[in-house]
Amino acid sequence: MAPSHVLRCCQRGLSWIPVIFINLVVGWSYYAYVMELCIYTIPNPEEQVIYLVVFHVSFVMFIWSYWKTIISRPTNPSKEFCLPKAEKEQYEKEEVSEVQQEILKRVSKGLPIYTRTGGGAIRYCDHCQVIKPDRCHHCSTCDQCVLKMDHHCPWVNNCVGFSNYKFFVLFLGYSMIYCLFIAATVLQYFIKFWTLCRRRAAENCPQNQLPDTHAKFHVLFLFFVATMFFISILSLFSYHLWLVAKNRTTIEAFRAPVFRNGPDKHGFTLGFRKNVKEVFGDQKRFWLLPIYTSLGDGHSFPTRLVNIDPEQLIVDQPNSKGALGGESMSNSHNHLLDSSGADGKPPADGGTVTVTVENET
Repeated sequence: MAPSHVLRCCQRGLSWIPVIFINLVVGWSYYAYVMELCIYTIPNPEEQVIYLVVFHVSFVMFIWSYWKTIISRPTNPSKEFCLPKAEKEQYEKEEVSEVQQEILKRVSKGLPIYTRTGGGAIRYCDHCQVIKPDRCHHCSTCDQCVLKMDHHCPWVNNCVGFSNYKFFVLFLGYSMIYCLFIAATVLQYFIKFWTLCRRRAAENCPQNQLPDTHAKFHVLFLFFVATMFFISILSLFSYHLWLVAKNRTTIEAFRAPVFRNGPDKHGFTLGFRKNVKEVFGDQKRFWLLPIYTSLGDGHSFPTRLVNIDPEQLIVDQPNSKGALGGESMSNSHNHLLDSSGADGKPPADGGTVTVTVENET
């Protein structure tokens, strides 16, 4: 049997196959559209220029957001969520799960953690040996815990989570625009080439018809590929827009996060506008750019709880410090919370909005 590290290297190499496939398809689509369609087929220079300008804008934004999703490394829990040496040794020696939970509760008391396992226990990763922050999950493919993990995407060979979720949504949006623009502009030439192929045998092709060249195969195939990808991406993009509006991850959509008082699928919902800001940031001029603008630090999130958790509620103190060596949530996150609930309105279910932020004034 081959050494385990050799198997891991082979697995990592194979995991790049979907990315290589996507880049080959995109590279061919660039050649087919620019050279075979715009240069060799379209006779009108003004139409060529307009098509090339719009095409390259959508192409650049698509490639930019796609590679930002790929190269953005998943963020992991900070060292504050690791067990201290003494507690870690005690936890590993202990065989009784109840005693282990007591150790975890004692360590996590100063951490901004509000979610639990389905059985109400502290969420702990035995593999990474860290207490899991809220919305953090272990990815078996990446072999690490990922903050605000959404899913592992083979098409980008990366985990989609807190560090790159905005890039992923933009990648879906721009890829859909890219495919839609190609399909819409190629359609008229697709019809002409298709008509040419049908009339060629009868030798009665009109003089204003396009010439019978090898470009027709690129144009015909380009339309089919662009249409197919557009249809498949449309449903995925719509689904993630819905997740952003609800402030949920794919994991939370299938399994509601569990708080001390039970599961609550609306636990992280702050209202539409604030949900969008949490992913895309405060400044709207940067929303459509693949630039990191998401709010927060990935370890703690504004939480809308139905009932106050007496064990986790932190009393506001003007000069107090958070458990992470500072504020438990960034200043850009603090304003997402207010006493009246999401968007200045009471919670839809009549619950209480709980501010779980230190140094809040």
